[in-house]
Amino acid sequence: MNPTSPPRKQQIPVIVLAGFLGSGKTTLLNHLLRNRAGNRIGVIVNDFGSIEIDAMTVSGQVGSTVSLGNGCLCCAVDASELDTFLETLTGPAARLDVIVIEASGLAEPLELLRMILASENPHIVYGGLVEVVDAAEFDATRDRHPEVDRHLAVADLVVLNKTDRIGSEEQTRIRDVIAAAGAPGGAAAVIGAAYGRIDPQLLFDPALRPDGEEKVRQLTFEDLLRDRSEEEEGGDGHEHHLHAAYDSVSFTADVPMNPRRLMEFLDSRPQGLYRIKGFVDFGVGDRANKYVLHAVGRFLRFDPQPWKRDEPRRTQLVLIGSGIAPDALHKELADCRESAAPCPDATQDAAHERSMWGVLRYVQQPDRPGDA
Repeated sequence: MNPTSPPRKQQIPVIVLAGFLGSGKTTLLNHLLRNRAGNRIGVIVNDFGSIEIDAMTVSGQVGSTVSLGNGCLCCAVDASELDTFLETLTGPAARLDVIVIEASGLAEPLELLRMILASENPHIVYGGLVEVVDAAEFDATRDRHPEVDRHLAVADLVVLNKTDRIGSEEQTRIRDVIAAAGAPGGAAAVIGAAYGRIDPQLLFDPALRPDGEEKVRQLTFEDLLRDRSEEEEGGDGHEHHLHAAYDSVSFTADVPMNPRRLMEFLDSRPQGLYRIKGFVDFGVGDRANKYVLHAVGRFLRFDPQPWKRDEPRRTQLVLIGSGIAPDALHKELADCRESAAPCPDATQDAAHERSMWGVLRYVQQPDRPGDA
C-alpha cells in the first residue's frame, strides 16, 4: 500500500445506472438518494438536470461538484474526466460509501463498465451494471433503440420499471425476452418495480455508522422526504413490499469451505442471482486469512484479510437475487464444506495450497513499490 494513502477498510462499489429516455432511470436514482440507508452516495452525471438538487438542498458548490446537503455529492463530468473525479470521490475528504454513475449522455454502458474494470484506482470495486427498462414501452423502445439488446446482454441487474401499467402475462413475456438477450449462461437478474422504487439493499449495504456519526443528529431532508413519501403512500409497509420483490439466502458454516467445490459453485451461478457478499474460511488453504467475497452479476473478487485475534473461524455469506431457489442454493453451499478434518501432513498441505489457485485468480494483486 502507498504509505502516503490512509488505509481504507473496504473498497467503494461503483454502480453504473443505465436506461433509455423515459425508462425511469433518474426517478430510480433520486429514490436511492432519498432512501440511502445511511450511506453517503457520490453521483456522477453528465449534467445536474437529472438530480433533484432543489429537493435535496444545495449547501455548497466547488467547480462542477455539488454537495447535496446530506453527506452525498454530485459531479457533472464528461467521460474523459471520469478517472479524475473517481479519484476525487474516493479521497478521504469525500467520505463516501457508494458511487453511482448515470450512464445517459456520458458514455455507452459497456464503455463505462470497461473503464471501471480497467481503473487503477485501488479504492473502488465494480458494483454492477443496472439497466432500467420501461415495461409499458418495452417493444417500442427496442424498435427505436435496437442497441437495447446489447445493453441487456451485459447488464447484471435489469429493473423492469412501470410494471404497474402492464399485466402479469406481459411481464412474463418481457422477462423471457430479457433472458434470451442475456449472455449465454449468465442472464441478468430481473426485478419488477413501479416508480423506480427498489430496495436499496439490492445495490448496496446499509451504512455501519449513523449518519453524522453522532448519537443525536438534526432532521435531514432525507427524513422529511421519506416521511412525506410514507404519508402519500399511506404508510402501508412500503419497505416490506420492496424487499418482497427479491430473495436472499444467508449461509453460515463453522467448518472450512473446500476451495475447488466453492469455485465450481461460483462458476455456475444460477440465473437471477445478482449479489453475493460475505467472507470465507478456507481452513488449511490459507490459515492466516479469511477471504472477503464480492460478486455482482458475473464479476467476482476475493480479498484476503488477516483473521483477528480470537475471531471465530467461520464462513458467512449472503446471496441476493430474483427468482432464485433459496433452499437449493443453501444446499449447494453446504455441499462445498470440507467433509473431513485435514491431517497434519506436508503432502496434504501442498495439495490444499494447489486447490487455492482457482480462488487466487480472483484476488487483486497490489502494485509493489519498485516493480518495473
